[in-house]
Amino acid sequence: MEYNLADLFESVVDAAADREALVYVDHPGTGAELRLTYAELDAAANRIGHHLLDRGFRPGEHVGLHLYNGVEYLQAALGCLKARLVPVNVNYRYVEDELVYLYRDADLVGLVFDGEFEDRVRAVLPRVPGVRHLLRVGGGEAGVAFADAEGSAERGFPARSADDVFIIYTGGTTGMPKGVMWRQEDLFFSGMGGGAPTGEPVKKPEELAERVAAGGSGITFFPTPPLMHGTSTLTAFIGFNYGQRVVLHRKFVPEEVLRTVAKERVNAISLVGDAMLRPLIDALEGPLRGTDCSSLFSVSSSGAVLSDSVRRRFRELLPNTMLLNNFGSSESGFNGTATDDSGPERGFRVQVNSRTCVVDPATHEPVAPGEVGRVAQRGHVPLGYYNDPAKTAETFFARDGERWVLLGDMATVDADGVVVVLGRGSQCINTGGEKVYPEEVEQALKAHPDVYDALVAGVPDATWGSHVAAVVQLRSGAPALTLDAVQAHCRGSLAGYKVPRQLVIADTIRRSPSGKADYRWAREVAVEADRR
Repeated sequence: MEYNLADLFESVVDAAADREALVYVDHPGTGAELRLTYAELDAAANRIGHHLLDRGFRPGEHVGLHLYNGVEYLQAALGCLKARLVPVNVNYRYVEDELVYLYRDADLVGLVFDGEFEDRVRAVLPRVPGVRHLLRVGGGEAGVAFADAEGSAERGFPARSADDVFIIYTGGTTGMPKGVMWRQEDLFFSGMGGGAPTGEPVKKPEELAERVAAGGSGITFFPTPPLMHGTSTLTAFIGFNYGQRVVLHRKFVPEEVLRTVAKERVNAISLVGDAMLRPLIDALEGPLRGTDCSSLFSVSSSGAVLSDSVRRRFRELLPNTMLLNNFGSSESGFNGTATDDSGPERGFRVQVNSRTCVVDPATHEPVAPGEVGRVAQRGHVPLGYYNDPAKTAETFFARDGERWVLLGDMATVDADGVVVVLGRGSQCINTGGEKVYPEEVEQALKAHPDVYDALVAGVPDATWGSHVAAVVQLRSGAPALTLDAVQAHCRGSLAGYKVPRQLVIADTIRRSPSGKADYRWAREVAVEADRR
């Protein structure tokens, strides 16, 4: 047995066949739910895997998952892995041209899609002739209905390998999406709990089933972001790898999330940044006040930094629940967790794992304490970007016989090895020769009592090259906010050149469905406001 994700899943199924694996809660208000044991989920995935192989799919070919959250997403992903096909996540927010780019770039030959997206899929397919088979989830007419997909419920698949590929498409905060190619063994150790950052690392593939058989059960995981984003799918697989229970909602609705936490006795929630945690806090302080969250022992965020003000509010409401402000990416998996003293004054301080350090991007050598470099990780890292050798050469390198990935985040490191993440280099604002990282300014802005959310972007400036612009969403009922008031507030924690020189009040801040910042939108809004 190797560290192959399908092999690992099947070994857990054999040790916990009758244990509840997946609970799908269809909200709001319908009361419909679906519960699958490990044996039932295994059989459903087998049917999808055999259905695809019976229609001529070959190992290594790519199948897109263009879906909202649901059991079908995970059944299709597992079915692909069993058949040695590569599941590819598709952002359901993408419009036609973006979908054409992704379908083509990923070389999709099959597509599992939600019936709500049928019109969009039909419009795209004539421009993507490589897609030869469709599976439709829900109503509609295109393709084969997912529920009617015929295939054996037994296993009987060809032998698999730890070298089988898993691809995570990431859009980041700018630019077109990139497909991060992982060997499954590397992804297991970097992003699916095999490295066990809070426990004992897995030493052999058979160990997962041994742990499950020994009684390692009883935890309920609730990945609340869309499964189309890596952090949510990885959370679900962590649950499966250890024989735990996974709860899903179709979409993120804060009130429904809290009701499910109480009903299903959820133990661990994963989410992305303030954009998801803040609405949960608002619900707990408002219509869901008094909800029983006593089962909840951890809430973890990754993909976006939790602000100091939101973390304080959460701890006041749920002081016995651990809040993990994690740092990681589609290219690295888990890197570390922010320290308790992170905040506007000291920055986003991360206690990183032993495989992560800050390096000079030109020499790839570790930087001295206090010097600015880029975060890098060694060991279990991706193979590169699919269909992009140039970007792969820029991002991945070898040193001392190990493979490394160079992340886009700029950082410094102190004498104790704590990494202070400054922000994405691609978003860095050069104003009068000084560098400003938006995340640092956003932290300061969101500490203002009247600010609900904020993004920061650079706007062309004849004097300074660029100036710092703040796009702010106010709290409901908050009074009008002036630039003078924002500047006075920020000067308490930021150097003068980092203080915003422009303020734009927006009705809402645009983010991805998982809560990631849309910096292109913020820059466009700020530039347009500057012209007026």
